[in-house]
Amino acid sequence: LPLPPHLSPHLSTASRLPVPFQYFLLCLCTSRLMFRSSLRLCNQFSHTPSLNRVVTRGLFLHEHETQTIMKRYGASVPPGAAVTSESDAVTVAEAIGVPDLVVKAQVLAGGRGKGHFEPSGLQGGVQLCRGAEQVRSVAASMLGQRIITKQTGERGRPVSKVFVSRRYFVRREAYFSIVLDRQSCGPVLIGSPAGGMDIEAVAEETPELIFKLALQPGEAPARADLEELATNMGFAVEDGTRDQVVSQMLALFRMFEDLDATLIEVNPLAETNTGEILCLDGKATFDDNAAFRHEELHAMRDWTQEDEREVRAARDGLNYIGLDGSIGCIVNGAGLAMATMDIIKLYGGEPSNFCDLGGGATKEQVEAALSLLNDDPKVEAILVNIFGGIMRCDVIALGIIGAAKGVGMKKPVVVRLQGTKSEEGDRLLEESGLPFVTAKNLDKAARQAVKIADIMKLSKEADLNVDFSLPL
Repeated sequence: LPLPPHLSPHLSTASRLPVPFQYFLLCLCTSRLMFRSSLRLCNQFSHTPSLNRVVTRGLFLHEHETQTIMKRYGASVPPGAAVTSESDAVTVAEAIGVPDLVVKAQVLAGGRGKGHFEPSGLQGGVQLCRGAEQVRSVAASMLGQRIITKQTGERGRPVSKVFVSRRYFVRREAYFSIVLDRQSCGPVLIGSPAGGMDIEAVAEETPELIFKLALQPGEAPARADLEELATNMGFAVEDGTRDQVVSQMLALFRMFEDLDATLIEVNPLAETNTGEILCLDGKATFDDNAAFRHEELHAMRDWTQEDEREVRAARDGLNYIGLDGSIGCIVNGAGLAMATMDIIKLYGGEPSNFCDLGGGATKEQVEAALSLLNDDPKVEAILVNIFGGIMRCDVIALGIIGAAKGVGMKKPVVVRLQGTKSEEGDRLLEESGLPFVTAKNLDKAARQAVKIADIMKLSKEADLNVDFSLPL
């Protein structure tokens, strides 16, 4: 996991400690947000430079929404609109008034251009069209379908809107973004002359084409620095494109600062055949912690594009991230949750989620977490690992019992309680008469959860019914 710069001198010492002590140090030194963002990013950006190590916790907007906000701040974007029907797509196409158009599926995932639709079979989520009738046909093949890209997984994402806009013929394509960078502890402006392509591949294969301008929090970029960045991106003062690009950068930086963004990305930032600079694409994310300052903005969240489990967890006030394993985890504390997930993997299992109850979880939240995992078809067993410091173990026990009685637990539950009121919690579980598997040791609890999950999986494959009503 990426750590703050001030911890790096201590890593060589920490690495010689036993693994449990390393986990303990991580719990002390690393915040909950870091763990959450690391989970999101470890698979996506493990081979890219620090420009991509940005906290991704927050609000993601669709391209058409991002471009609308960009335009409000003075950035130049193509004319167009998002629609939900074929007829509306034709209306927008005719209103644009030119025959060369582009239709883009609106989903919160990258790789649309190389994606495909099911069940229509259409290849590519970005389609170039000639005339309104072709726009109608393409919109019909996208709307109501699911698009599968390298970032969506096998299930894909539903397409309920398409963005119809004017197509431009371009002389050059550059890349520009502003990210909140952990390494420099502030905003970083990033530019590259290699736009219109996978920027992660550019950063890995030709890092000399990536140019960065790091700023301190609250610091505005100097015009001279922006001019240098624009020049490095391939724009010249002689043809007037450099000054246009600087104007776009300033507009996007104001948007970044005003709306508490964590990322604004334009790929490509293009020069058209008439010498005009346009933001032909737009991606933006905004920090959830600032939602109280931007209620109207955060009301734009598209819940249909998010993991159904995470949507349900958010509504119940749970700090939850869905994964692909078979062992559900309910833990208090982000560091302990990460350690629990690691020890599950150590014994050959795969966690199905990250779930941190925090220090003040209520009985109702515990019930909600168990109910969520109980309803997840991927989950074969549930491991509850609680260290009672602020959190009381008897409250956790009451939540577990309440969930088991209220929702009808279909999944075996392994419970490990330690700390405040742990004896009372164990007694409540024992007196409930319900078939919980208990353990005092995390190592034993993890091994039991992995074995139980394996048994459940094998029994399903053999079409057998395994009953966990008796202690294992």
